[in-house]
Amino acid sequence: MGFGDLKTPGGLKVLNDFLADKSYIEGWVPSQADVAVFDAISSAPSTVLCHALRWYNHIKSFQNQKGSLPGVKKPLGHYGPAGVEDKTAADSKDDDDDTDLFGSDEEEDAEAEKLKEERIAAYAAKKSKKPTLIAKSSILLDVKPWDDETDMAKLEECVRSISMDGLLWGQSKLVPVGYGIKKLQIGCVVEDDKVGTDQLEEQITAFEDYVQSMDVAAFNKI
Repeated sequence: MGFGDLKTPGGLKVLNDFLADKSYIEGWVPSQADVAVFDAISSAPSTVLCHALRWYNHIKSFQNQKGSLPGVKKPLGHYGPAGVEDKTAADSKDDDDDTDLFGSDEEEDAEAEKLKEERIAAYAAKKSKKPTLIAKSSILLDVKPWDDETDMAKLEECVRSISMDGLLWGQSKLVPVGYGIKKLQIGCVVEDDKVGTDQLEEQITAFEDYVQSMDVAAFNKI
């Protein structure tokens, strides 16, 4: 397992493909797995790697509380797709000389088992709760490009790559604004307690190679 060398374009491409259908490295909430991978990246991925950039910006917002995120931080080679060579082993060879290689597997197995039990218990507790009324809103966003040469298909792909608990993307269309420029008008439904327009604007405008600005065209409670 692994992502290869995350300080190279090849490693970041593996990460981008891995996150194409995932919000986090493991599970459904930010964890120490995300922290381990984030710390291995030297700078933000390019906007071409929209899935990796979306995840990077989201995890970056947890930097002040990353020590309190759940889970146990493991070596980078424990995460990522199977069949990819772990490049971190060679980089840390000198450090491994002073490490006790015996008995560590048992500790890691015990920690992993404990984490698994905690997640199962949390899931069972969540399922046992009675359904409650969830406040939702329907939002229509106007996403404006820089000029008429902006790749609007790529811009929409970047926007739709944003994934958050409580966010559901809807229909979209391109609307002319003048001088050959078109804006992306896209709808979404959000759970009010989980997703706000400020969060959406922060993540959408992070794709700065494509997005000039974002406005809320319509906002209705459901």
